[in-house]
Amino acid sequence: MQKNLMATLAQQLLQHGPVMAAKPLTLVPFSFKARILEKLLNQLMATQIEDEELEFLSERWVEINITDMQLSFQVSFDKQFMIREMGNAEVIFSGETKELLLIAAGKEDPDTLFFQRKLSIEGDTELGLEVKNLLLSIEFDTMPVFMRQSITQAASMLTQLQRQANMPWA
Repeated sequence: MQKNLMATLAQQLLQHGPVMAAKPLTLVPFSFKARILEKLLNQLMATQIEDEELEFLSERWVEINITDMQLSFQVSFDKQFMIREMGNAEVIFSGETKELLLIAAGKEDPDTLFFQRKLSIEGDTELGLEVKNLLLSIEFDTMPVFMRQSITQAASMLTQLQRQANMPWA
């Protein structure tokens, strides 16, 4: 009985957790969220910026759509990252929080999720592949410590919840 309750609770957290986490974000002005994202991306991709690997994003916009949080933003690069809320994006990546988090933690391959239809890439496929390859080139160990620890802890919690939710109980 208790194990069934734990599985149900885990399923509920996986399903409703991102929606609940998104609610407070609606109170934060987009300009503030954009500044934080720009700083994080500039810090995360400092090596790629220094090596001039991001020129392919100049004057091009990529949309990231986190479907279960109803959070969407667009990214471009011109000497530094730029974030905007809406516009014409050339490629759109869509997925749920859990899949995007597992990709960020290096626990899941984007191609696998794409073929499982858990990650969607629409629009300019060439640009989409360049972005995907860029993301795969980020070495997890080179991320800032706070970012690496946050992603690792969140991915670990997510994996435990998924195990609990999918565990066969007798």
